[in-house]
Amino acid sequence: MVKYMGLSLFSMVKPKTPGQAEIVDALKNTRYSIVGIFGPTGSGKSLFSIMYGVDSVLNKKYKRFIIARPLVDVTSGRELTPEDLGGLYYELASSYLRDILSGYIEWSKIEEMIKNYEIVIADSHYLRGRTFDDSLIFLDDTQSIPVESAIEVITRIGNNSRLIIAGDPIFQRAHGSRDSTIMLRELLLNEESAKVVDLGLKDIVRPGARMGIKLLFESKMRSRKLTETEKQIVETARLHAPDADLVTAVEFVDIKKKLGITSENVPDALVVVKEGHLGRIIGKKGERIEAVEKDLGLKIRACQLSLDFTPFIRALHPVAWIIKHVKEVDFAGPVLAVKISGEAYGAFVGQKGAYIRFIDGVFNKLLGVSVRVYEVGDESSEKGK
Repeated sequence: MVKYMGLSLFSMVKPKTPGQAEIVDALKNTRYSIVGIFGPTGSGKSLFSIMYGVDSVLNKKYKRFIIARPLVDVTSGRELTPEDLGGLYYELASSYLRDILSGYIEWSKIEEMIKNYEIVIADSHYLRGRTFDDSLIFLDDTQSIPVESAIEVITRIGNNSRLIIAGDPIFQRAHGSRDSTIMLRELLLNEESAKVVDLGLKDIVRPGARMGIKLLFESKMRSRKLTETEKQIVETARLHAPDADLVTAVEFVDIKKKLGITSENVPDALVVVKEGHLGRIIGKKGERIEAVEKDLGLKIRACQLSLDFTPFIRALHPVAWIIKHVKEVDFAGPVLAVKISGEAYGAFVGQKGAYIRFIDGVFNKLLGVSVRVYEVGDESSEKGK
């Protein structure tokens, strides 16, 4: 086995989160002909895939490591091809490889592998008619390509070959895109020989990525179109709490009425403030938020924006004690997944699913994402709604 500093190349990358450990297990399990890794930037999708691919060729498991990754103009959102960039296309594509492998293996060795066609940088637009035998294929950033292009890559898998697919189904999806990664994930979930690994906010290990995702959430909330009632809430909140940085307000009286939710624990609207500003919107003894409620005749709750959405669930759910049974709130694929202990599952969902439909409706209005609840007991049993 080829080793660097006493370790195989792939084993040099240690998983730092449960999701990353699941990536390692999936890549090592060769009964999966396709491994789909879906989650936010900074969670290790490309790093683990690239390290596994290079290591597999070094150790003669595969003859070639094929890398297909779209290059996208961040200004226009347009995917660029070799026809657009000429030789610069492959230079930019290889620089991505160099950034990932820096510190793990000498770049001269990678250049030699590229020269010998052991590592091949491919353009996903020009794979029709090709077959990849004895190869590991890595299709990265699938959120930036049409689903048909990804399926075309799947059809290229030959003898003794595997495919790794990686993409972000929600955070980096281009505006107005056709949800390619979401569709690919759903297709792979039903394939016996495929393994889907979902990564969430808890799996982000790059500090800049955590900050970027948080700013993305804030940008989405600040730019959402407010109803007249929501505008009044924001204006009134700013009047009573001028030093609080308000991000947005979401009102959901109609959703409550539609689902027949009358619990006194459920607010009529939620005010979202910048992290660290929760005390400013509420007041020392709650006098500020109470003044807003009195002026508007609405019951208002406040939450601060962070990467932990558990307080949002606490603020919204009709059953006050339910939060004690929530084990985790994080993204899984394109949905916000709430994992809850089995004994509280029914209380969380509500009669005829009214409570989970209510929370789902609020999050769709606030962020454009759906919410799904999973009952968890032991690790082997899990069901969702």
